[in-house]
Amino acid sequence: MDMTLEVVILPVSDIDRAVAFYRDQVGFHLDHDTRTEHMHVVQLTPEGSGCSVVVGDLPAQREMAPGSMHGLQLVVADAAAARAELVARGVDASEVRQVAPGDGGTFFGFTDPDGNTWAVQEIAARGRTPLIPLEARGASGS
Repeated sequence: MDMTLEVVILPVSDIDRAVAFYRDQVGFHLDHDTRTEHMHVVQLTPEGSGCSVVVGDLPAQREMAPGSMHGLQLVVADAAAARAELVARGVDASEVRQVAPGDGGTFFGFTDPDGNTWAVQEIAARGRTPLIPLEARGASGS
């Protein structure tokens, strides 16, 4: 049986601030920003990912304390380049460090404005063989 993880709820205290951070600083693609008189829900996806994060004010989202997600993980082909890009966009990222030899043992991290934490792992093979090939991402590359 195939199963895919496609959405992770990310608890935040200020939806607009979270959108600005993840879209403008981290570089996630804004999939949708839906507002009605009863709710506000936003979905953002990292480039090349099949899984998105959702921030909002629906009951399930309000059950988690803002900043309570720790250890979410992104994977990149080049940690040093990814860190440099994030720092250039104003993200306070930790230094890159190797925690184990070989591909997959290099990491850095960052924290969003609410305190949700992210690890960024380098797997160089992703540069050669992305999980979602560019041609499968559509004409825009996202």
